[in-house]
Amino acid sequence: MLTNVREYLQEQNPDADFTEYDALEITPSQTHRSKIEHKYAIFVLGNAIAKAMREVDNPSAARMADRMHELAERTLKEIEMEG
Repeated sequence: MLTNVREYLQEQNPDADFTEYDALEITPSQTHRSKIEHKYAIFVLGNAIAKAMREVDNPSAARMADRMHELAERTLKEIEMEG
């Protein structure tokens, strides 16, 4: 579902930045990736979506972007502790 939102936002704003998510090279269908890696990818994608929404004049998306960034950072620490 988030990938559908991403596609919509990219249609509305071709300059939307999803490079951090793309660099992870994690897709929802990759069953060989760990649950924590998918969790991290969701938060990174959520952050990028919120930033893209903010760019199309949705001021409440700024709080969402900050929260997604915070959750992504926390999850990244969990990944590092597992590794």
